[in-house]
Amino acid sequence: MSKPSGLLLCLFCFLAAICGAQTDTITLEPAAQADVHIKIKDYTILADEGRFFLQIPETGNSASITVNGQLDTLPMINNRVDLGRTFDEKGELLLLKNADNQYRIYHTSKTRRGLRVRHIPMWLSIVPPLVAILLALIFREVVVSLFVGVWVGAFIAGGMRIESFYYFLISFWEVVEKYVVSALTDGGHQSIIIFSILIGGMVAVISRNGGMAGVVKSLSKYANSPRSAQFITWLLGVAIFFDDYANTLIVGNTMRSVTDRFRISREKLAYIVDSTAAPVAAVAFITTWIGAELGYIDDGIKTLTDYTGPTTPYALFIGSLKYSFYPVMTLVFILMLIFTGRDFGGMYKAEVRARTTGEVDRVAVADKEVEETEDLSPIKGAPLNWWNAVIPVLTVILVTIYGLIDTGINSTYGELIDMGVVLNGSDWGDVWVNIGATLEEGGGGFFRKVGKLIGNADSYTALLWASLSGVFVAILMTVGGRIMKLGDSITTMLTGFKTMLPAILILTLAWSLAATTDELHTATYLTSALKGSLNPFLVPMIVFILSASIAFSTGSSWSTMAILYPIAIPTTWAVSQAQGVDPDVAYQLLLNVIAVVLAASVLGDHCSPISDTTILSSLASDCNHIDHVRTQLPYALSVGFFAFINSGLSTYLGGGWLISIILFLVSMTALFLIVRQFGKRPPEFVETTGTEGT
Repeated sequence: MSKPSGLLLCLFCFLAAICGAQTDTITLEPAAQADVHIKIKDYTILADEGRFFLQIPETGNSASITVNGQLDTLPMINNRVDLGRTFDEKGELLLLKNADNQYRIYHTSKTRRGLRVRHIPMWLSIVPPLVAILLALIFREVVVSLFVGVWVGAFIAGGMRIESFYYFLISFWEVVEKYVVSALTDGGHQSIIIFSILIGGMVAVISRNGGMAGVVKSLSKYANSPRSAQFITWLLGVAIFFDDYANTLIVGNTMRSVTDRFRISREKLAYIVDSTAAPVAAVAFITTWIGAELGYIDDGIKTLTDYTGPTTPYALFIGSLKYSFYPVMTLVFILMLIFTGRDFGGMYKAEVRARTTGEVDRVAVADKEVEETEDLSPIKGAPLNWWNAVIPVLTVILVTIYGLIDTGINSTYGELIDMGVVLNGSDWGDVWVNIGATLEEGGGGFFRKVGKLIGNADSYTALLWASLSGVFVAILMTVGGRIMKLGDSITTMLTGFKTMLPAILILTLAWSLAATTDELHTATYLTSALKGSLNPFLVPMIVFILSASIAFSTGSSWSTMAILYPIAIPTTWAVSQAQGVDPDVAYQLLLNVIAVVLAASVLGDHCSPISDTTILSSLASDCNHIDHVRTQLPYALSVGFFAFINSGLSTYLGGGWLISIILFLVSMTALFLIVRQFGKRPPEFVETTGTEGT
């Protein structure tokens, strides 16, 4: 028996042992009645006459319990609360939360012998992502690992019916029928897929028309060593700050030829690309992230009681930046590695391999030539003009910015109309002049207005406009410059589409796995596991661990923010109030937690092999995905450790910019000493005629 199949069999046997005796016994209690309303604390779930009930010890005529996140007030007869639900043979998961805020998951369904109730222990909700992550790290094969993770999730969500071979097969088929299909029918996911495909088509065209080779030729005067080539890659990553997806795909594809020339490993390129994408997009003032961030912060602030500080989300976001240690430290840490020329761990081994053998990727050159059938080298006689690549890339950047402004203006115009604001027209100038009416506290300055505008924008629409425009301009310049005929240009574009399919498959399975974690309430389990009486100054550190864990398990920093902000913000404020913390200190704790949720979710995203941005970074850099994760992990965790310590010390020492800057400098000094102590320089690369790496 092979190792993967043996592990899979052991896994399902383990689940069978867990659920073997968990089907609840159906019992009925004598009737009782009292004219009172009950908040349910203790209950037993049971079934009778084709319906499901909660059996509780108290008597009354109504009771309330939270079912699937919705607080329901339900009629109560004879100590039983009718859930008001009927189920088919496939059944449904129910997440119940009682008055003591304790969660339980049940799977309820019909069977030929009657009704079936099975309790699903909530800790099992972390099994699907852990299975996928562990298998990926062990076998270095991410597609099968993700598929097995989704399959395990589907099996648990289906009620863990190990007694039925039919439902075992059903869970296998549902991987595609339910989870993959739902991932592909999501509008945001479709936009990302189309954007990625079009960018791949554009890259193929500007590679074949000589534009990319022209960029390499032009950058050679600046990128004249491994150090300068890495620095230019970092600089481009910071410059394309407005979106992490656009950042990874543009920078990775543009700089790959340059870094290959100086024998910089693909693992190092993928790390620089990945670590200058989300960290920059997360903390910059005007990005595709800002709208979601401000919305989540706003939802959390609205729930606070006795709060007298700033209420505008943008002001809170700006104030929290002093505590955003991980994103800023990551950007500086990359520069430290570049200019010291030192690496450690798996990255050092990758750099030694690249410099000494010329194999910038772990896969041997001969093997890659067999695997890769798409030829994206310049066609014979193509002029190596840099503008054939730069103009389409600039088109993508400028159209993205235009799209963000245009969709933001349209959305803001509708918001102003709904507020009853009288406008002279719907053009950009009229909306810009009146945009202050949508902001609290009497409007705001330029950056607040721009933040509001970008926050209202449709980033997916902007990216679709940009990628379509980029590939159109690339084809137009290629055909107009008589480099390739129209038919050849279209064929090249389709070749570029095909190169994106492996990444799209991985993305789709990662989204499918995220759907199982959402269905099994993984984030709810992780959040509730850390609840309890807390020291206010430990809250940022606890939220840091929780945020990083959720992002690592789900592969999504956005979903982590959506889950944690509405919980972490009011919890921090309530704990501070309950323990008599000074209002100014409580406000700094609040800002710290706002920053920590964002920063730690980016850390978890960086460490997770099922993260979409990590996958896209591997794709754009043409790096083996698991190799990228293995080599990036030590660096991300090193920076993350000091960011974690700083999150606790910063407000404990009084908070504010001065304390944060001091902690930042101390942390970077410690990281520098670690790099000097454990880092090593790979062999120097000396360029000779005809030697340009692979």
